[in-house]
Amino acid sequence: MQHTDQDRIIALAGIHQAAHCVQRIANRGSVDTQKMEPCIYSLFQIDADDVPAVFGPPGAVAAGARQIVAQITGQPERDMELTRYVIALMRHERTLAGQPHMLAEVGRRIQGAANARGDLPLLDREVLAGLAGIYSDTISTLPQRIIVRGNPLYLQNADNQERIRALLLAGIRAAILWRQCGGRRLQMLLSRGKLLQSARDYLSAPLNDRA
Repeated sequence: MQHTDQDRIIALAGIHQAAHCVQRIANRGSVDTQKMEPCIYSLFQIDADDVPAVFGPPGAVAAGARQIVAQITGQPERDMELTRYVIALMRHERTLAGQPHMLAEVGRRIQGAANARGDLPLLDREVLAGLAGIYSDTISTLPQRIIVRGNPLYLQNADNQERIRALLLAGIRAAILWRQCGGRRLQMLLSRGKLLQSARDYLSAPLNDRA
């Protein structure tokens, strides 16, 4: 399948949105559920028709696209912690790609989680716990684990830990999608202008900027 610049920016926005949600939970103990839901939703889209459908309705990753704009333009300011999470998620995608058995296990268990979910809401504690367990049993065992920093009071909370792990899993899923769409880390350095325009085009599309 031929992928477009919009496909790539949607996938990249998915990475940024997951990282942003992790930040909010770690530093504030709470997160906007409208920003978190598309991330978790993406994990259950095994055979999506196209890239936008992976995250749900139009504008599902608008928050992530806004983060891309802010990171490139420095307006209101660049967030180096967010950049660190995004790079870590991309690095883990590359590591996971080199371990096909683990990648297959992650896929198998996500399919199992999708079957077990039934009619439970995406952000139900049981659903998030299942996804967090997948992350802990697989990706968390890789070298150079993703270190999440924040307020110890929030990080020690079991529910927050599960939300963060589920979001990290979603971030890596978005990084896999970014790679499948032709995205490369070098583009974030050499094609910043193109990425900025793609993010702005996404946000200016009907319905997208309302999310």
